[in-house]
Amino acid sequence: MENLINEKIGNIVAQNFKTAAVFTKYGLDFCCGGQVSIEKAAEKKGIDKNALLTEVQAVLNEGASEQIDFNSWPSDLLASYIVKTHHRYVREKTPILLTYLNKICKVHGERHPELYEINKLFEECALELGHHLEKEEKVLFPFIEKMEESKSGNGQYLQPGFGSVQNPISMMIHEHEAEGNRFEKIAELTNNYTAPEDSCSTYRVAFDMLKEFEQDLHKHIHLENNILFPKSIKLEETLI
Repeated sequence: MENLINEKIGNIVAQNFKTAAVFTKYGLDFCCGGQVSIEKAAEKKGIDKNALLTEVQAVLNEGASEQIDFNSWPSDLLASYIVKTHHRYVREKTPILLTYLNKICKVHGERHPELYEINKLFEECALELGHHLEKEEKVLFPFIEKMEESKSGNGQYLQPGFGSVQNPISMMIHEHEAEGNRFEKIAELTNNYTAPEDSCSTYRVAFDMLKEFEQDLHKHIHLENNILFPKSIKLEETLI
């Protein structure tokens, strides 16, 4: 476990996604904040690092026979999976959540004014994520696909107008961090998505959906930051 304590959280989750549940339990960010070691993350949060290590190791010891090994996938296949799974999820759930949040603001906003800020934060998230997904689907992911084609000999590698794949990747990571920060505020304002006693069914459903949305976003960002992006950077290095 001595080696594990110095391992970056994002790398651990990349090897076995079941460990994500442990880090989430302790309030540790495995996606945007995934490039921090277990030791440093535990110290920053004031967490018992031995207890954390024991739980992570227990999950790792269970084996990874049932989980999908995303590390073994070519980068273009992983990009396609992200679009069809996580981009689609964002586009399907966003309008529903906006409707619910607007409704509970009208009905409960006077008694729970924090709902107005929650609604505003999610509206900002919806707008920014919409632009973000478009940039990935129209610029970054098509270039990743072209690099895979060049690697297999089905196309000639041409340097893109943005110079290197690292440039759009840096922008995407920055935008991921912004959404991570936004959802940290939402989680705080919702008391970790706990609806108050006087809430109606729509109120509770909205908070449950927000929690699910955040969990999916964490998986989404993890796949990109910790697997797809490093894999794409290495792929480009073999082609230049």
